[in-house]
Amino acid sequence: MNILERIDKLRNDRGWSIHKLSKEAGLKQSTVNNLFERNNLPTLPTLEKLCAAFGISLAEFFGECKEQVLTREQKSLLNEWDKLTMEQKKNLLPILIKGIN
Repeated sequence: MNILERIDKLRNDRGWSIHKLSKEAGLKQSTVNNLFERNNLPTLPTLEKLCAAFGISLAEFFGECKEQVLTREQKSLLNEWDKLTMEQKKNLLPILIKGIN
């Protein structure tokens, strides 16, 4: 499977239109359209944005890791986690781990 086929499969798996994909990735719809209409390969920054929209890493995109689709809630939690300082993360981590066990 080539890169464009992989992007299209990930998009279709989620039931997303080209418009939805471009919105989720923060790209112009014309940019995403041109990938498919002109058979253009995405630049690395574009591919990174597409992968972020799909909730996968570049390694997962290229098949080195099993793909895991994150829910909106999980994405939201990870976004909030990224906003925390290292000190806040150190204080919160034991609470989260205790809650799991």
